[in-house]
Amino acid sequence: MKVNFVWLRAFTISILTVFSILVWLPVADSAESATDLLEVRFMDVGQGDAIYVRTPDGVEVVIDGGASTAVLLELAKDRSLFDRSLDVVIATHPDTDHVGGLNDVLERYQVGTILWTEVDHEAAAARAFARAAAAEGAKLISAQAGQVIQLGASTTMRVLSPFGDTSNWESNAASIIVQLTYGDIDFMLTGDAPMGIEDYLSKTHGASLASEVLKLGHHGSKTSTSDLFLSVVQPDYAVVSAGRDNRYGHPNTEVVERTLNAGAKILNTAEEGTIIFKTDGKAVWVK
Repeated sequence: MKVNFVWLRAFTISILTVFSILVWLPVADSAESATDLLEVRFMDVGQGDAIYVRTPDGVEVVIDGGASTAVLLELAKDRSLFDRSLDVVIATHPDTDHVGGLNDVLERYQVGTILWTEVDHEAAAARAFARAAAAEGAKLISAQAGQVIQLGASTTMRVLSPFGDTSNWESNAASIIVQLTYGDIDFMLTGDAPMGIEDYLSKTHGASLASEVLKLGHHGSKTSTSDLFLSVVQPDYAVVSAGRDNRYGHPNTEVVERTLNAGAKILNTAEEGTIIFKTDGKAVWVK
C-alpha cells in the first residue's frame, strides 16, 4: 500500500511543553558524563548533511543523516558499542541526502523524539523514513516556527522555520531551521533553506539571528546564503557540508566570495572531514 508522506500537523503549545519535558528526562541517566562543554559535529557523510550535538548535560541530538550508512560510522566514534540510544532526531526535510542515512540511524538506535516537517515527497528514501519513524515508537513532533526546545538545563534550540501548513511547499523551502544556543554562543543550522526563507527570517527576527557558527544552506549552493542573511547572522565560521568533487559544484564560488566578504572562515567537510566545534558558552573553537 502506498505510504502517504504528509508529515504531522503542528502541535499545540501544550504538546510542545511535553516535548520539552521529554528531552529533559534522559539527563538524569547521563549526569555522570556531563561536562561544561557543548559539542557540535558536522559529520563527513559525503554529499549530504549530518550533524551531531551533545549538550553539557549529555543530551544527544542528530540533525539529518546524509544519504547512506556513513552516518553510522561517524556516530560510532567515541561511543560505547552498547550505547544504542539518542534523545532527539531531526529530519530537516525529506530529501534523500538528508534522510537516507536516518533510516539506518532509526534501525540501530532507540530514539526518544523525532522532529520533522510536513512535506509530500515521493523519493524512496523519504517514504522509507516515514515508515521507520512511524514504527520507531518515538514522540513525533511537527516542527513549527516559535517552538523552543529545552535540551537539558543549559542548552536551547529555537525553531525559526517552517511556519504554517507546508505540505505543498517545495522540499527545500520547508527545511527546519534551528538556532542552537549555549550561553553566549549560537549555531545557525539551516537545512537546504533558500534565500527567500533566509531573507524573510532576516527581516522578521533581525539581530537575534546573530550566530557564531552558520551552516551554509543547501551545501553552499547558489540558491542560499544571501548577502542580507549573512549581514544579520554575522558568523565567525561558516560550514559547508558537501562531498569531495561533487557533481553539483558545491560550494558555489559566488557563495564562497559572499561568505568570505562577510568575515567568516569557511570550513568544508569535503576538505576537512568531520568538523568538530566545542564551546564553553563564552567562546567557540574548532577541535
